[in-house]
Amino acid sequence: MGLGVKSSAAVLLCILLRVSQSWAPCLYPINQFNGSEDVLADGCPEYEIQNLNGKRMEISWHAKKKFPGRNMTMSYKFDEQEEKQCIEYLHDQGYNSGCLFPTEGSYLHIYIRNPNQTEEAYFDEQESSNLLKPNPPEHVTFQWADDKVTVQCKGVDKEHCFRFELQYKSQLDKDWQSRDQECCEIKDQGFDPAKCYSFRFRLNHSCSVFAYSSEWGAETHWKNGSSVDSCDIDVSEPKSITVIPLTLVMAGVLVIFALLLCVCRWERIRKILMPSVPDPKHLYSDLFSDHNGNFQEWISKTENVLVQTKVKYDADEEEECAIEEEEGKDFQGAKV
Repeated sequence: MGLGVKSSAAVLLCILLRVSQSWAPCLYPINQFNGSEDVLADGCPEYEIQNLNGKRMEISWHAKKKFPGRNMTMSYKFDEQEEKQCIEYLHDQGYNSGCLFPTEGSYLHIYIRNPNQTEEAYFDEQESSNLLKPNPPEHVTFQWADDKVTVQCKGVDKEHCFRFELQYKSQLDKDWQSRDQECCEIKDQGFDPAKCYSFRFRLNHSCSVFAYSSEWGAETHWKNGSSVDSCDIDVSEPKSITVIPLTLVMAGVLVIFALLLCVCRWERIRKILMPSVPDPKHLYSDLFSDHNGNFQEWISKTENVLVQTKVKYDADEEEECAIEEEEGKDFQGAKV
């Protein structure tokens, strides 16, 4: 008999919890609500209500889907206070889609009405503490020791009602690694001091039926046990690595060009300082091959060739000198 009572109580508690948990995502038609789960599902306008850090309530619903073409109004009250009209609406495509108002009590009543406030469409009752959504953690501190880190979060009220969640990844990782611990300290190890790690944190509320999590806090970045501005890979290094070879190639081209100029100038100077001289080994070859040993005939022809060569060389030399004089005059004129 005792076992049957306990089983019935457990079933009843389970049903109550399931009904209670369905309240957060739904507003119920006041003329249909009778505790039936089927009715609750059919009357769901898909809304969300959050108690932002225990100071501000935020209610939002799908206006376009559940109230097409109608600009619904909302009023509320806490505990035994007077009913108040929403004065700060949220909007979606020109229609009211939610409301913001201060948290002023523990038990909240919500009323959704038509634009003229003559017909009540939906009604809900909730304990505001069950809908708490905490702020991101603040005052987070790091303590590094080799590859180990201890992360602490301070300034959290009712620490027993929260879990502290940490995520991290290195600059080479794509996915976050998660760690979750009772508030408000997490210890972990296996970090590479040479790598840069990004960290982010949030609080998970665990003392209510609806366990809302805070938004992720701002990311922090750490390397070698010290805080850094970012873990982004420096893209300026490849540029410098590319510039150095290009500079060396350009310098090599300039050196080769300068050497070619020097070679050309040296060939010209060599011709001026050391003119070509006939090979003495072949000086008398024509005496016997062309003139049959007739010395007088050979010497007269050789003298004519030498005179022509000298005249041609003198003419070339005079021409080169004239060109150099003109270049000198042009340079002096440009200088003046």
